Amino acid sequence: MTKTNAMRLLEQNKIAYETAEYEYDENNLSGIHAAECIGLPAEQVFKTLVTKGDKTGILVFCIPVNSELDLKKAAAVSGNKKVEMTHMKDLLALTGYIRGGCSPIGMKKKYPTYIDETAVLFDKIAVSAGIRGQQILIAPEDLIDFIQASFLI
Repeated sequence: MTKTNAMRLLEQNKIAYETAEYEYDENNLSGIHAAECIGLPAEQVFKTLVTKGDKTGILVFCIPVNSELDLKKAAAVSGNKKVEMTHMKDLLALTGYIRGGCSPIGMKKKYPTYIDETAVLFDKIAVSAGIRGQQILIAPEDLIDFIQASFLI
């Protein structure tokens, strides 16, 4: 197992977590594939999406892997008129992470982050550990507190 920056940050702050590793497929980086590989329902595995608001700039949304981000809802909750996905080519420069391995923990900068409210339905949710093929399982309340996230309602 590779120790990632996200894991180091959690350990430094004494936040409990577990990890789950899986064989990722370069041709299928979907979160649903990750959920199947680690044996969790798709509703319990969250993908990290990086967007740009017309007023606030970069925003991060964590939603279940079997969901699509409602850009109008994202704009409304974040105080923007319009929110759009960032280009994949910009992801590394903005976050320090690549597609398929973007974690809401330990990004290069602290961006406003919103987590789908369904996260609290679970004792633990899975988010990327910061590399492809590795997930962090963490109590949603601990994640929300640590990254100072708000709910996407």
